[in-house]
Amino acid sequence: MLSLLVLLPFVQSALSACTGTISSLDDIAAAVKCTTVNINSFTVPAGQGFEIDLLDGTTVNLNGDIKFGNKTWAGPLFTVSGKSITFNGNGHTLDGGGPFYWDGLGGNGGVTKPAPMIKIRISGTYRDVKVLNSPARTYSVSNPAALVMTGLTIDNSLGDLPNSNSAGKAAGHNTDGFDASTTDLTIQNSVIHNQDDCLAINRGSNIVFQGNTCIGGHGISVGSIDSGVTVNGIVITGNTIIDNDQALRIKTKSAATGSTVTNITYSGNTATGIKRFGVIIDQSYPDTLGTPGTGVKLSGVNFVSPKTTISVVSGAQKVAVNCGSGSCTGSWNWANLAVSGGKAGSIVNFSGITGFSQ
Repeated sequence: MLSLLVLLPFVQSALSACTGTISSLDDIAAAVKCTTVNINSFTVPAGQGFEIDLLDGTTVNLNGDIKFGNKTWAGPLFTVSGKSITFNGNGHTLDGGGPFYWDGLGGNGGVTKPAPMIKIRISGTYRDVKVLNSPARTYSVSNPAALVMTGLTIDNSLGDLPNSNSAGKAAGHNTDGFDASTTDLTIQNSVIHNQDDCLAINRGSNIVFQGNTCIGGHGISVGSIDSGVTVNGIVITGNTIIDNDQALRIKTKSAATGSTVTNITYSGNTATGIKRFGVIIDQSYPDTLGTPGTGVKLSGVNFVSPKTTISVVSGAQKVAVNCGSGSCTGSWNWANLAVSGGKAGSIVNFSGITGFSQ
């Protein structure tokens, strides 16, 4: 009996050191017992989710494009979970079938849309995956330990155009690139073309967003921040922001209480064609520059070298800061921020910005 107990871990290890192949949802249960999982091209039936819960240390190879059948349901379409995972997309595509759902309303009505399209619940590395036409929000990230997401593409460019269901508006809406409520996350070297936030950080710490390109959306956001939330240690660096509504934004809910946002650092970002605000910090969400709340304490928002340069269009505001009374604190060094074009915005209830004038 003792010898069997001694051998059992080795037997289990040998069994898991197999290669599983997924060519349909029916293959998942057997494949995830292995520590190498190969995913071939197939179509996921409408109204069903593709969910893989992986063994620790698994390597996943996406070897073909995945399409998801169209149905009005809440989703998500794809969920991957596990620890110390290496997920190699190999440049293949997860096609969300967005045009079937897009009606210009996103999550604000119309048909029910799978949102998020993809839930990432792994630590390790997730790389080289292309998402095409997400129905609404694309990635929701809640990694259990450190995760690097790199070399990704989100292409919702078709959603910039109206369709027969969008009443002349852009058909895509609320197509956030990455929604992050997590710790120890790096998103890098990726391209996001969408119709909402490129990145939205709702809570968490030690999050780095670097070397990415954001096209056509609402910019890089911290928030919206709700009650009982802590955000700390966010680095936004070396990104290129093109034709977005705003380049950089911090938005906190006017009704939020008991929350803290601190140590937000920007460096080396370049933004062009910005339509509304170069930088906006607004504590009146969901309003824009309305009556700010005082329940989110905001501090340590700094621009460090290399310089962040932002160009806004005629009529846009360079910088707008709308703080609740006493809720923005400390000294914020903005010497490494340069904003050109447009007009000066207002700075309300805060005098701690240094090194910058508009």
